[in-house]
Amino acid sequence: MSALATLKRHVPVAAAVLALSVASAFAQDKKEHPTSEAEIKYQAGGSPLAGVDMYQDINPKAPPMSKAEFDKARQIYFERCAGCHGVLRKGATGKPLTPDITLARGTEFLKVFIKYGSPAGMPNWGTSGDLNDAEVDLMARYVQQTPPTPPEFGMAEMKATWKVLIPPDKRPKKKMNGYNIENIFSTTLRDTGEVALIDGDTKKIINIVKTGYAVHISRTSASGRYIYVIGRDAKINMIDLWMEKPDNVAEIRTGLEARSVDTSKFKGFEDKLAIAGSYWPPQFVIMKGDTLEPIKIVSTRGMTVDTQEFHPEPRVAAIVASHFKPEFVVNVKETGKILMVNYRDLENLNITEVPAARFLHDGGWDASKRYFLVAANQSNKIAVVDAKTSKREAIVDVDKIPHPGRGANFVHPKCGPVWATGHLGSEKIALIGTDPAKHKQYAWKVCEYLDGQGGGNLFIKTHPKSKHLYVDTPLNPDPKLHRSIAVFDTTNLKAGFKVLPIFEWAGIKGEAAGRIVQPEYNKAGDEVWFAVWSAKNQESALVVVDDKTLKLKAVIKDPRLITPTGHFNIYNTQHDVY
Repeated sequence: MSALATLKRHVPVAAAVLALSVASAFAQDKKEHPTSEAEIKYQAGGSPLAGVDMYQDINPKAPPMSKAEFDKARQIYFERCAGCHGVLRKGATGKPLTPDITLARGTEFLKVFIKYGSPAGMPNWGTSGDLNDAEVDLMARYVQQTPPTPPEFGMAEMKATWKVLIPPDKRPKKKMNGYNIENIFSTTLRDTGEVALIDGDTKKIINIVKTGYAVHISRTSASGRYIYVIGRDAKINMIDLWMEKPDNVAEIRTGLEARSVDTSKFKGFEDKLAIAGSYWPPQFVIMKGDTLEPIKIVSTRGMTVDTQEFHPEPRVAAIVASHFKPEFVVNVKETGKILMVNYRDLENLNITEVPAARFLHDGGWDASKRYFLVAANQSNKIAVVDAKTSKREAIVDVDKIPHPGRGANFVHPKCGPVWATGHLGSEKIALIGTDPAKHKQYAWKVCEYLDGQGGGNLFIKTHPKSKHLYVDTPLNPDPKLHRSIAVFDTTNLKAGFKVLPIFEWAGIKGEAAGRIVQPEYNKAGDEVWFAVWSAKNQESALVVVDDKTLKLKAVIKDPRLITPTGHFNIYNTQHDVY
């Protein structure tokens, strides 16, 4: 056998051995855990920063790259890698990829790491077919370069994007349409940069409203008149539901990438203020509630809650409005801090810093709306803050990568009131006791774990008038799981779950991903809506289920329903009903 043939024969084995050594080298003595495909899909999401021009700082120690190569690699990085490793490559849920680390590893070492991945969570970009060998080589050279810094986005930049399309004094003085506003749904059309306003009574589309890219959430003002939606590109659109045909009345960009928006709800401040948090730059901004005019910008850069080291890009995750005080609850992801932002006096802003745990993401209120429970997802914890005292109440250990959405509240037969979260990294559903007054022995502990269909859960939902708990699994790789919904009877949890074949009920013909995502009740609590989320060139739909019988009630199809994902009922969002 020739020397070349011998080399070819042994290359796969050598590469596998090298891949293991690379993974070990990057582990940095941290215990490894196998990473599911669901987690990889979630963590490796794209960033709007992929299209932002950035300065190339030539590092003489790094492998040479042309401007065209640098720009292509930068786009790949922000589309696939920034969600884990951070905008500045200093590490977020993933490990740092700064030149002080990567230059020492070298190009060949990095190519193997990128191609084969690691058990710690690095996707196998090469062997999965996502990147070809030339792109793997490109990325190995790119991560040895000085990380480019996106531009900042301050008051001048915000005001340059701010538009009041219809001034407050030109808007209707009363409701000018016949819609049952409280039962309207705001449905994200992810890939078209729109939301569909749908009449929950007639199941007809009222209007398709232009918004930012990949709207993350819709939030309702305290009065229920306005919807505020925010895209991943940090564009906020304010929609007036009193108009004859509800549409945009104001818009602004508050940064270059964002996820969160909410409005003031405390008595006397209804509809007065809005707040938005950004992933980049790491900051939040308080705006006038009727026009979106920016008033106050606050940076979230600072020290982490555990090691007390400086973090340059702590992203703002979930924001909610307190019902107990004129406060916004602002969750800062990488530093692990919950900020209780008192908006009574914006000139002399008072912020109470509550220590929680790193990687705060999303969460919701307990049934009393006194306690806010938020997932520190990569820390596998739920942090609890008391909105009445503005202090941390507890830290609860849960399973792998909790992802509650807003969570779900119901009364457990043994533990009393509980709040539930599903998990991205496991099939477990954690039920946490939330009643320290009457069920003290179960408060802020996992009362029970339920076994769901599998990992890849994003949203979990119930309703005060329902006995059902719905759990989706849209990021599970198994089509049988991501095309269906698990539903539990909260009065008989030991019976396990029933499976509802939502995709089958949708009656979609031809090829379609058909991921079932985000259960959402109507105002009455007797219907549950599901998005059937397919690719933008495939058919999607909304499926409505009768909550009492668990039977199909309606299917909403329209060529304009492209990539529907999140959908938010106006009344339930306005009153934090979940």
